[in-house]
Amino acid sequence: MKDSAIAAAAAQIGATTTAPTVTTFFDDTTCTATHVVHDPATRAVAVIDSVLDYDAAAGGISYRSAEKVVEYVREHQLQVQWQLETHAHADHLSAAPWLQQQLGGELAIGRHIIDVQQVFGKIFNAGTEFERDGSQFDRLFDDGERFQLGSIDAIALHVPGHTPADMAYVIGNIAFIGDTLFMPDFGTARADFPGGDAQRLFRSIRRLLSLPSDTALYLCHDYQAPGRDQYAWQTTVAEQREHNVHVREGVNEHDFVQLRTQRDATLNMPTLILPSVQVNMRGGRFPEPESDGERYLKIPINRLK
Repeated sequence: MKDSAIAAAAAQIGATTTAPTVTTFFDDTTCTATHVVHDPATRAVAVIDSVLDYDAAAGGISYRSAEKVVEYVREHQLQVQWQLETHAHADHLSAAPWLQQQLGGELAIGRHIIDVQQVFGKIFNAGTEFERDGSQFDRLFDDGERFQLGSIDAIALHVPGHTPADMAYVIGNIAFIGDTLFMPDFGTARADFPGGDAQRLFRSIRRLLSLPSDTALYLCHDYQAPGRDQYAWQTTVAEQREHNVHVREGVNEHDFVQLRTQRDATLNMPTLILPSVQVNMRGGRFPEPESDGERYLKIPINRLK
């Protein structure tokens, strides 16, 4: 879908549909923002990028973060329609399957999750029992595919670069953009994971910044830029165009790719990348139990550096 068509479609959606209500739950352990988006008219909900609490030292899981979402939805008598993932996260485990059990909703992600499954299925030697066809999800969105949140029009946009499968969801007049942009004072997502590409990331960001200037952008993470002592996850297209330290107006593709590549070379892998991707490529589910009835995660040695 061409960028001009995206801008036109998003403008039409934002101008003709009810604005959604957004409540955000921030997990400061993983610096992740989970957005609970609902249609005031129908009370239909989309939960975007949920968090499963994971104790890396003990291999233990809990549902403290996800339980806050459940409490909010039930308290406000909302009905979950969607469990949306912007991509297969490398920094936290998804709670979407558990939230489905509690609240319902279709689990959806972009169709290019299949590319991620192919790459990481090999890295984790997942075997033939791991289906690499996206079948772990209820819905695989294509680029430019329209959908509804209750009575609100929405559109799914493919924005690769951070990973091959990143999606942004424009719901009414708000875009939920996952790991593409951070707050303007922090810049942009990294592009050095397997399948990542700084050039594609730049073009995806330019695509997002072709949305109407007053479009609200809700981010998946905030890591607090130096000098800022509060977490933030909401900005606008106009603010990003003017102030983003990596891709503001005037920064060209060549310079961005050079900057992003140099910066990525200095970064360590995320602390939870190995458990997170193994689980998230399966739609937030753990590998099948082994002969003793227990589930195990693998740690490949020297595959990611």
